[in-house]
Amino acid sequence: MTQAQSSNSNIPETDIHLFEDSEDADNHTSDSTATRLSLQFQLDDTYLGQRIDQVAALIWNDYSREKLKQWLKDGHLLVNGNSVKPKYKCEGTELLTLNVELEAQTTSQPENIPLNIVYEDDDIIIINKPVGMVVHPGAGNSSGTLVNALLYHYPKSSELARAGLVHRIDKDTSGLLVVAKNLEAQFSLSKQLAKKSVYRVYDLIVYGNIIAGGTIDEPIKRHPVDRVKMTVLPGGKDAVTHYNVKERFQHFTRVQARLETGRTHQIRVHFSYIGHGLVGDQVYMPRVRVPAGASETLNDVLRGFKRQALHAVQLGLQHPRTGEEMMFDAPWPADFSALVDMLRAENAAY
Repeated sequence: MTQAQSSNSNIPETDIHLFEDSEDADNHTSDSTATRLSLQFQLDDTYLGQRIDQVAALIWNDYSREKLKQWLKDGHLLVNGNSVKPKYKCEGTELLTLNVELEAQTTSQPENIPLNIVYEDDDIIIINKPVGMVVHPGAGNSSGTLVNALLYHYPKSSELARAGLVHRIDKDTSGLLVVAKNLEAQFSLSKQLAKKSVYRVYDLIVYGNIIAGGTIDEPIKRHPVDRVKMTVLPGGKDAVTHYNVKERFQHFTRVQARLETGRTHQIRVHFSYIGHGLVGDQVYMPRVRVPAGASETLNDVLRGFKRQALHAVQLGLQHPRTGEEMMFDAPWPADFSALVDMLRAENAAY
């Protein structure tokens, strides 16, 4: 095990959202770098009768079907060493080879934004993301994001889909995430996330008293009315959260959660669903709940805590090149530590 920073808490055993649940097959090989894409894939009979452009889009889903079609037409994507048309029907025995010089995959601009890098080598970067940083540019967030910072720190990330990101955490959630520095690492990490072998643990503070640990197994989908929210509803994507109690206070509980799946807002939705919303969560717990008899100091701390009390405290993965099992920890940020200290002090007063 490779150990990085130590956490403020002891962990006996995640709210990270996969961009796509990748289904990369085991017969995928790559000797790519960030600049030159060089891939091979051996088909089997599960692809029999499918169009080659559809198959390529399934296998290499980091790239659009239109881009893959163009690579077919330009002779960069070959079938058994030969050029074929996008409508070519697969026999299920072909060897696909893709060799192409990568272009920039993002229009985002590099920005000199400091990053808290826990670990970095030629293949991966482990980052401890601060509260308030958006991971990926979007509507209303075209700059100041983690992607903008990555493009400055490692310019070749512009040649990777999503600048090498394989998962993300919410703007107001702090903690660890991994970024790939080349396509081989990106494929490997996406596969590990899809197979649920990436170990991700979060610390959180919830309202109310949770008596014991357990598992929340409830499907999650977009809220039918409030499109900003996710919610538990039949027909949603499978979502499983394991949790255990780490510390009990008079009216609050510190919990650690480990996710089997990576749905949007999963931890926040699941704990709200069981009646224990996260302190500071202005989407799922919009009203601050100050317990009766709370001190003025606790009242001020609760009302002043303007983000969900959620921190990605531990991340474990297999190194995409060496296969080494690696584990990283990130200490609580100052606001999270201050909240826990306040709850401990208040608890001692009862």
